[in-house]
Amino acid sequence: MRLDLVTIVVEEYDPAIAFFTDVLGFDLVEDEPSTTTDGQPKRWVVVRPPGGGTGLLIARADGEHQREAIGEQVKGRVGFFLQVDDFTATYTRMTAAGVEFVRPPRSEVYGQVAVFKDIAGNRWDLLGPASGV
Repeated sequence: MRLDLVTIVVEEYDPAIAFFTDVLGFDLVEDEPSTTTDGQPKRWVVVRPPGGGTGLLIARADGEHQREAIGEQVKGRVGFFLQVDDFTATYTRMTAAGVEFVRPPRSEVYGQVAVFKDIAGNRWDLLGPASGV
């Protein structure tokens, strides 16, 4: 058993795809036409970290109720965790790409951590080994 996908609700597909692939370095593994349960057009978009693992289903908000969830999927808490081998290089690359870090890097018992926002405004922990920055 494994957790295969987690949904991120976004305003539009293409800027979200660009953020997750160009900025975070995920792979675009699926981008197919689909329809909503009431027959409206949508896309089935999945990105995954290099090498696999749990993927993100990029879902464009369908209606006002879902638009209200953009960036608020976990109500301001950190809800997503990106583990990297080279914390310093990743933090530097992300900062140069304009990623908004809302908490600077710090050392914790479990390693290095800094909090950033994705394109939708959701908070993520960037996590790395106990050395760096």
